[in-house]
Amino acid sequence: MITADGAFRRGHVVPLKAVADEAVDGLPSVATVIVIRRTGTPVTMRAQRDRWWHDLMTDASPDCPPEPMEANEPGIVFYTSGTTGKPKGIVHSGVAFVLNNYIYARFHLDLHPQDVLWCTADIGWLTLHIWGIAGALSNGATTIVYEGALDYPAPDRFYRMIDRYKVTKVFTAPTALRMLMRHGEGLMAPFDLGSIDVIAVVGEPLNPEAWHWTYEKLGRGRIYLNNTWGQTELSGCPLAGAAWLTPMKPGSCGPEFFGAELDIVDDEGRPVGVNVSGNLVIRQPFPMMLRGLWREPERHVRSYYSQVAGCYFTNDAAVCDTDGHFWVTGRVDDIINVAGHRLSTMEMESAIMECSGVAEVAVVGMPDAIKGTVPAAFVTLKAGHESSPALERAIRDRVTISISKIAAPERVMFTDVMPKTPSGKIMRRLLKEIVTTGEVGSDVTALEDRSVIDRLKALVRTAQRRPTAAS
Repeated sequence: MITADGAFRRGHVVPLKAVADEAVDGLPSVATVIVIRRTGTPVTMRAQRDRWWHDLMTDASPDCPPEPMEANEPGIVFYTSGTTGKPKGIVHSGVAFVLNNYIYARFHLDLHPQDVLWCTADIGWLTLHIWGIAGALSNGATTIVYEGALDYPAPDRFYRMIDRYKVTKVFTAPTALRMLMRHGEGLMAPFDLGSIDVIAVVGEPLNPEAWHWTYEKLGRGRIYLNNTWGQTELSGCPLAGAAWLTPMKPGSCGPEFFGAELDIVDDEGRPVGVNVSGNLVIRQPFPMMLRGLWREPERHVRSYYSQVAGCYFTNDAAVCDTDGHFWVTGRVDDIINVAGHRLSTMEMESAIMECSGVAEVAVVGMPDAIKGTVPAAFVTLKAGHESSPALERAIRDRVTISISKIAAPERVMFTDVMPKTPSGKIMRRLLKEIVTTGEVGSDVTALEDRSVIDRLKALVRTAQRRPTAAS
């Protein structure tokens, strides 16, 4: 195992070595733990097992010939927890991972050796491995790896980084863009952002308001904005535009990309046609799709190939328009059943984002004695906007108009914090746990700031004491 004495996060030291010690305790297969000195924090070094990186490098030879391997041998095993169940070890081929991502980075970002790419993901999200490491370096580009939160020590950190390093290509998450949008355009005014050429996003749906803000305000109408879709299992984005070649559509994830064959089908596996929502599937394999689940071949088949015969089942819902652009609307399991009506939480979130002043929103299903489940909305507002009963009514009205009255959130909770990964993705499963049980009992290792849990629990307790919208 290779680890560090610690890492810096929002002014605090994350004790990586202590976490590593706990993880490998009692595992005879781990013979050596190599520790990189990063923070200078005192750590416990176990004799015969733990070694300092700088000591090993003192006498290390620069000659390190590669090990010949068959192209389809496992090159990386990346664990993903998903929303439920135990983590899955996604197995990718080493050669295909590099080759396919060389092509994807080259065309998704119009990447050239003179470019400076900043993929804002952290090392725990495969997105950084795809774009910031394999994609960037195989194309000969300069790549930036950033340790820390995008809004620390000040909300302008994102703009400061772009100005300082003259970043030309940015790969980030929609949540990060909505965070910037929340603070308004004044935050970016002191910085020169003219170097930006392409901004690409992945990880969750990019709502049209955030798309227009990013293109018009952040990019000054001069950038290519590439809203892509991919999965850890696919190690890249088979739905995306080719920068400066594919027409942009706000909210669209683009067409099928280079050899990928996707379709949208109903629960019986029949194609649903144009502009009809259904299950997104992949009909033909491409090189960098997962080769299996680590030591779980039966689970591999059950998780991805048992739903629709002959297809890889993405567990995402989507729509395809007349131009062949796909619109991924969210996870199939992000569906809540309200009094017999199946409703998409992503559709509710998109409707709420249309309300003036809303910066971020997460909708989850909350238990209800009568309806079984009702929608609960956690809403973060833009700078300068305040919560009010009028805004709460406007949010419910917007969902009612866009979807139906049954979809209007039973609870609207205004909050200045969301449970997020270091990459900025909202961990909706934690919100669902809080509204369901009042506690969080699942894995929180991917949570950036664990202090938000207590604040959100208090928020929910207070909200539950108030009358509901129906009452």
